[in-house]
Amino acid sequence: MPPPPLITSLPPPHFPFPPPQEAYLPEDPNVRTSKLLVIGHRGCGMNILHSSDSRFKFMKENSILSFNAAAKFPVDFIEFDVQVTKDGCPVIFHDCLILTEEKGVIVEKRVTELMLEEFLSYGPQHDPRKVGKPLFRRTVDGGVYEWKVENDAPLCTLQEAFEKVEHSVGFNVELKFDDLLVYEEEQLSQMIQQVLQVVEMNAKGRPIIYSSFIPDAAQLVKKLQSTYPVFFLTNGGSKIYPDIRRNSLEEAINVCMVGGLNGIVAEVTSILRNPAAVDKIRIAGLSLITYGQLNNLPEVVYVQRLLGIEGVIVDLVQEITEAVSSTIPSEQEEGSREQQMDVKARTKPNLSQKRDCFLMNGEQVCSQNISLSSHIDNIIQLYQCK
Repeated sequence: MPPPPLITSLPPPHFPFPPPQEAYLPEDPNVRTSKLLVIGHRGCGMNILHSSDSRFKFMKENSILSFNAAAKFPVDFIEFDVQVTKDGCPVIFHDCLILTEEKGVIVEKRVTELMLEEFLSYGPQHDPRKVGKPLFRRTVDGGVYEWKVENDAPLCTLQEAFEKVEHSVGFNVELKFDDLLVYEEEQLSQMIQQVLQVVEMNAKGRPIIYSSFIPDAAQLVKKLQSTYPVFFLTNGGSKIYPDIRRNSLEEAINVCMVGGLNGIVAEVTSILRNPAAVDKIRIAGLSLITYGQLNNLPEVVYVQRLLGIEGVIVDLVQEITEAVSSTIPSEQEEGSREQQMDVKARTKPNLSQKRDCFLMNGEQVCSQNISLSSHIDNIIQLYQCK
């Protein structure tokens, strides 16, 4: 079967980030005029099945239910993971392997080796007369947990997301590939173009961002379409890969410059450890978004706003959108330099009012009363990131 045609539409008017030639470099890093984007991670947050925090088991991640729940809050985008089934259908699922139990034994299959019908047979079913296969998940340390959440939902396709999710919210489409496999360009191209076709046919003005951890995939997305911005995902070196392009923020900048990408999505601790990288990224004409569990803490999000980061991907959508609304001035509030500094003084959060907790590396971590004016290294040390 010949590959789908090259998609080369014109950029839409809602391009969510300024083009490189309009990159804003203020004299005072505390004064920003661009909006801080809040992006819901896998909808209303990822599932951590072994967590003692019920918020990470409240709603099925990467589901229509979770996407629409996130859209009820003032989020700009929802982020989700897209893979392509064996019969060419883009589906939304994070893990490369899908697990079930058969006769008391855990059986795992690669998502990309399943036909669509089999993929959708896992978990809750739309038809109440049908019983889906029990769904399990393997943790990084090898533990296996039954995928039980308070509000469960069926698995879904990318097309369903376009059809059933509130249209006002943008989509951050992460193209998911297996880190353990090496992909030929032809193979990548076929899968990517199957995703692009669904987006092209269904976006209808919805803001879209593409992203991927695989350098060749991100660059290929940019090559195959010119409609939407493409970001390169990186953990900034916290884990080392055979492909050196994945192992530092400096390499991430190079990937973007070589491929003409629009920005970087970096793990937040890599930025907090190296805040000077923010200016390097902006000078390169690139936008910067962060992800990671530290983004579930309002004070960490606030610090990133002061650093000039354009967006944050978060799990605790309600908590962070409320914090952003109450502590970060809106575009309407921002005016002259004097007005901006006055707003900043009025809205600086009183961090002693709340003690928030989240799970990091399997351990409960709580925020404490800190001063945002202190050196950023103190914040990293406080949250056990060193």
